[in-house]
Amino acid sequence: MYASRIFRSASGVLAAILCLSVMAGAETDDLPKAPEAHVFSLTPEPGYFTEPGIAVNPMNPQQSVAVFQDNAHAAYSQDRGNSWSVAESVAPENYRVSGDVSTAFDNQGHAFVCYIAFDKLGTFNYWAHGATRNGIFVRRSLDGGKTWEANHVAVAEQPSQPGIPFEDKPYLVADNTRSKYAGNLYIGWTRWRLTDSQMVLSRSTDDGKTWSAPVEIDAHPGLPRDDNGAAEGFDGAVAPDGTLYAVWSQDNEIMFTVSKDGGKKFSHARAVIHTAPIMFAIETLDRANGFPQIAVDPKSGRIYVTWSDYRNGDLDVFVSSSSDRGKHWSSATRVNNDAVHDGAEQFFQWLAVDPVDGSVNVMFYDRRRDPTNRKQIVVLARSTDMGRTFGNFAWTEEPFEAGGVFFGDYSGLAAYGGRVYGVWTEKPTPPTNADDKKPQESKAKKREGTVVKVGTADFSAK
Repeated sequence: MYASRIFRSASGVLAAILCLSVMAGAETDDLPKAPEAHVFSLTPEPGYFTEPGIAVNPMNPQQSVAVFQDNAHAAYSQDRGNSWSVAESVAPENYRVSGDVSTAFDNQGHAFVCYIAFDKLGTFNYWAHGATRNGIFVRRSLDGGKTWEANHVAVAEQPSQPGIPFEDKPYLVADNTRSKYAGNLYIGWTRWRLTDSQMVLSRSTDDGKTWSAPVEIDAHPGLPRDDNGAAEGFDGAVAPDGTLYAVWSQDNEIMFTVSKDGGKKFSHARAVIHTAPIMFAIETLDRANGFPQIAVDPKSGRIYVTWSDYRNGDLDVFVSSSSDRGKHWSSATRVNNDAVHDGAEQFFQWLAVDPVDGSVNVMFYDRRRDPTNRKQIVVLARSTDMGRTFGNFAWTEEPFEAGGVFFGDYSGLAAYGGRVYGVWTEKPTPPTNADDKKPQESKAKKREGTVVKVGTADFSAK
């Protein structure tokens, strides 16, 4: 839009050029550091650690829980994220693998971790083919994540027998409103079958002790492979009156449905946002996606949805919002503020709306500082004008590459009272020393893998 301005004097032209140069520099190179930023490692040694999530206790904001795989792990903080400890006995003992974790606090201040568990996967990306026993489970903590109850609760469990589905990618949502559905817990996930993929949801009305039979909430099933065209990437949010909103990706669309009766029945799912293909190739990563997230500002009732896609050639992060309970949606706003078509990828976004100050916070990996488009930092974007514009802040400073390891499908973000909590996966940069000997090189090789980090940033004083 700047190029459309007409300057009638040489000095005006010069001023315009200088203005463009300064703004381009600000967009690409001068990312300010996130205020009061601190980063902690939850995994001192690299391993197979990915796909974290995080939540803050609205009943006691001193408490926060971060979860990650593989297997299911949880860490907790009792001091607003200033220190962290890893909890014990979170993963199930009766399954070989557990992961795809998410976490939430309910309106009693109880923490929950949700995960899938299985012994082995089916055929690559066709998970229902050859599936063995698997299921979705929750475990509860009554002390802010320090200790977890010994027995997990099955939300949906499949015994080993021919033709069973594979339950995948669950996400946990808590109703912390004062509505008549307050205290409800919801879990939505993809049910892979031999012939298709379904988006299903189960609810609990008794603090996670029992769960309803899953109900299908999609308008029609998706394709049966873990790829474009599947019904995948569930997320949900609860409005102040207890209305449950849910989104996921299917057929290059973000699908949207509503339940006004505590998760018993849902509106006919409909496409509300058209996207580029939601799963995509990206340099150094085995797989990447732009699955959507949804959040509600409890004061205004405005709904926000984020996702990422490559409509501009390189990957960008977008947000759209609705002020009329999802009937109409704003056009897509680009969250990352580097130059359009600069070739830099931004991906694996996550969304959190602060229930206290209404700010819209989005975290993502960002490659704008690497001309080769291989290394990324973690960036936090924040909007205080209902998602119309976003400031971008560097949450980390040291770029890292993610090649050669499984990097997962998502990160996590939470916000409360101007304080923002993020959790993400990194691949440590191997040590470089010309004097390293072969035994040391072997030791370094054993340390290859990923680590999970938690970041905090505080905007309350700004």
